[in-house]
Amino acid sequence: MTQHNSLKAAGSSGKKNRTVLKRYERVELLRKRGEWKEGDRVTGLKKTKLED
Repeated sequence: MTQHNSLKAAGSSGKKNRTVLKRYERVELLRKRGEWKEGDRVTGLKKTKLED
């Protein structure tokens, strides 16, 4: 079955850059920075900027 034309995104060829991190990505980034350690809560994490 094919996808209906109205559901296809116009001009979306390739992967888009995300501006929001998943929770596990935020934890990994905070761990690298030393702002999160094992046993800390994963809810209510600090806001993080994307790595460049």
